[in-house]
Amino acid sequence: MKKLTLYSLLITLYISLFNGCASKQPLKSSSATILIKTPHMKFYDRGFITKYDTFTKVQIFNAGTAVLTLSIYDDRICKDNLFCMDPDEFNKNYLHKSYSRDFLKKLFEKEDKEIRFKDSKNSILIKIIR
Repeated sequence: MKKLTLYSLLITLYISLFNGCASKQPLKSSSATILIKTPHMKFYDRGFITKYDTFTKVQIFNAGTAVLTLSIYDDRICKDNLFCMDPDEFNKNYLHKSYSRDFLKKLFEKEDKEIRFKDSKNSILIKIIR
């Protein structure tokens, strides 16, 4: 009886771990030329914008290597999958503190063929061409 219970527990644990690590399927993915030019970030290359249920992932590639990965959630922005920060903190560090929490998320989730955001006062230019 103990072997059966232990076996059931191991199977349940394995299935839980397997399902928890399974990658989520994207709702939409599109390639784009992405320009991000701020006083603290400068990127201009091809990449992908992928929309999932709970977040949007922005990847910029140069010569086949990811040079920037942003995972943009409602409550945090993760840069290069190494560290995450509050959207207000991200804006303060990389853009400008005056931007709303959902500024970046809304910008990258727009479906327009060309998106251009220019803030001359704060030296910020973001351009997305799909």
